[in-house]
Amino acid sequence: MRLHRLKRLFVGSPLPTAQARHERLSKVTGLAVFASDALSSVAYATEETLLVLILAGSAALSYSLPIGIAIAVLIAIVVSSYRQTIRAYPRGGGAYIVTKDNLGVFPGLVAAAALLIDYVLTVAVSVAAGVAAVTSALPALFPSRVWLCVAAVVAIGSANLRGIRESGKLFAAPTYLFIGSLLGLIGYGAIGAIFDLIPEAPYQPHPPGLEGIGLFLLLRAFSSGCTALTGVEAVSDGVPAFKPPEAHNARVVLGWLGAILITLFLGITFLAYDLGITPQEHETVVSQLARRIVGSGAFYYEIQAVTMLILLLAANTSFADFPRLSFFLARDRFFPRQFGTQGDRLVFSNGIVILGSLAALLLVTFQGDTHALIPLYAVGVFISFTLSQASMVRRWLRRKEEGWWWRACINGVGALVTGVVMLTIAVTKFSHGAWIVVLLIPTLVVAFLTVRRHYQEVAEQLSLEGYEPPPITNSVLVLVGDLHRGVVRAIQYAQSLSPSAKAVYVEIDPERTHRLEERWGKWGLGVPLIVLTSPYRSLLGPLLEYIDALQEKGGENHVVTIVLPEFLPARWWQQLLHNQTALLIKGQLLFRKNVVVTDVPYHLKH
Repeated sequence: MRLHRLKRLFVGSPLPTAQARHERLSKVTGLAVFASDALSSVAYATEETLLVLILAGSAALSYSLPIGIAIAVLIAIVVSSYRQTIRAYPRGGGAYIVTKDNLGVFPGLVAAAALLIDYVLTVAVSVAAGVAAVTSALPALFPSRVWLCVAAVVAIGSANLRGIRESGKLFAAPTYLFIGSLLGLIGYGAIGAIFDLIPEAPYQPHPPGLEGIGLFLLLRAFSSGCTALTGVEAVSDGVPAFKPPEAHNARVVLGWLGAILITLFLGITFLAYDLGITPQEHETVVSQLARRIVGSGAFYYEIQAVTMLILLLAANTSFADFPRLSFFLARDRFFPRQFGTQGDRLVFSNGIVILGSLAALLLVTFQGDTHALIPLYAVGVFISFTLSQASMVRRWLRRKEEGWWWRACINGVGALVTGVVMLTIAVTKFSHGAWIVVLLIPTLVVAFLTVRRHYQEVAEQLSLEGYEPPPITNSVLVLVGDLHRGVVRAIQYAQSLSPSAKAVYVEIDPERTHRLEERWGKWGLGVPLIVLTSPYRSLLGPLLEYIDALQEKGGENHVVTIVLPEFLPARWWQQLLHNQTALLIKGQLLFRKNVVVTDVPYHLKH
């Protein structure tokens, strides 16, 4: 009862199924829920590019602007491609559904595995980057960053367990505050840069580059900056979560997202280039920009606060999409069925809990270090980008609907560009940790197929087609360890099942057996008592031998029903004062064929 009240406190009261339509998102809250991941990535995408370029020395930072422009073009291409996907799949066009529909089951499972991994990494990276924003402004908190990360994951997961609409309202204000604050910072910084209003930074000598600025390093810097695209696909995954007309609203939100994302990313990249910002170990690039442009006053701390919030809440995109993708996989029997069940608040609670647990484990393992997690990042999402867009090309070529040729061109360009980026990321980041993701994806696909095969085998064995029920015989046994009210009640229950029910007692102490037999004549209700001797004081050994003998005598379809009397104390702690023999017996008999265990509880009063 106390656990139930605690659950209501954190999750809220259950919602009826009919309320699901009213839990849909408007365009304004939809942007906050599904776009926070992509928007937040601009807070660290530029920094990841600079971290690679600085390896060739501070002079190499000049390449950040052309790389940023190339990434902005890539964002525009991917957004345009996914708008076509939403048009074609108005009920939800995630990479798994689109790829399975057009390229087949196996490519669809590859896309699903890549996305599941990416969603977990999105939560870990976003939370780690959000905490990094806090520790940049408050360095004293840096040693506690791991526990701050875990606490943030728990808080965001709890908010999502309360339901879609409530989490949308909760996350809307920080998202729009982040957009407004960063646009204000970029605008003010651009004016200051043009009119030379920003004071020069004190000269800080930089160590010489350790590498030459070759093509491989440029490609590696480009692939690191491509983390700016993570989260773009979330809107097409979550089309059913929007209010009607769902597809139209999702396309509008995706268009808004693309325009805002390009503006913020290019703005930060330009200012970092113009002001000569270099990555620092204990301070983020956004923090350095804000400090240079507006000083260390209230607006600086406001920028850091909203950056922290959007980075933490960016994890919400994954908390919205991971459970939904898990539902689709469970529906198709590639994932455990538990992931297809909605909880009290009309959300897929199991998916939310598993996602939060995996992300927290990653954060603890990598000590909340964003730069350690980034190499694992973006590989999965670009695999899903490429498969999804290639699938759309196949769809347009096969169906040849109105405007199919130019739509195929848009998705074809998207597939080609994201495919090249995917290979670039896989090659340049392979030795830095991307190999883990490359290994995990086929492992997950094998797991999906194993789950599917299990469900198929279960369905075949449970099928009624051509089935003729064989006659069943039954022996009912009451397992007796003593004689009290609970045992008498169990005997009565056993007699209601079969007039030939028997009681079984395993003898460990002959003197105790004698006392039991003396009382049995009065309280045994006419049920015969069978005493099994146990020379080695084992309760289960003689019992299992007796059951085997009954089944051998009765034939293949002979069922043995074990009736277990069990008294239950009024308070939970009192249960610890009694042995758990009934639990042990149930555990042993659970997996034995043609054995049924029936528990008859007798509830004690206070």
